[in-house]
Amino acid sequence: MPRALRDLPTISADAVTECRRVIVVGSTADLAAVLTTLLRADRLDVEVAHVRWWWQARRARTGFAQRIPLIRDETGAVITKAAHWLPPNEEARTIRGEAVVDDTVLFHGEATGVLIEPTPSMPGLRATVLSPRMRPKRWVAGRAAQLGTTSALVVRDGVPAPRPVRRSAFYRHTQGWLRV
Repeated sequence: MPRALRDLPTISADAVTECRRVIVVGSTADLAAVLTTLLRADRLDVEVAHVRWWWQARRARTGFAQRIPLIRDETGAVITKAAHWLPPNEEARTIRGEAVVDDTVLFHGEATGVLIEPTPSMPGLRATVLSPRMRPKRWVAGRAAQLGTTSALVVRDGVPAPRPVRRSAFYRHTQGWLRV
């Protein structure tokens, strides 16, 4: 715990809905879990700061909040850094299907994977097809990214979903979140 934050109370993720400002000390998956809790409680008016390094602590306490787009999926889970659509298992090298960002087709057929990232400005997200070496090709910005496939694994902020899916979508929520 950074020294500048040691005098603050520690609360559980369920109690964040009762606060005016929350400082998340941890990974992007921890930040996504807090934002998911706030989204489901309809409390996106809570200011949220993310501290990964000790020098970010002072800004988390005294900085100003700015509303930025909130990217979520159809299950209500929020992503803060990146999401991936990947092959469902070790044997499969590609995902088969079609991915679309707004009106632009990302791929139709087979792809090694797809990377989706939130952006701090509108339209809210960007997505790219990954090369066989897992490098991004061309980025497409939009409000929503959708996938229809025979089978794909969804990875949200480094956390894989429990089972493969046939359909998946990430999109900008109607209201953004307050990032400090």
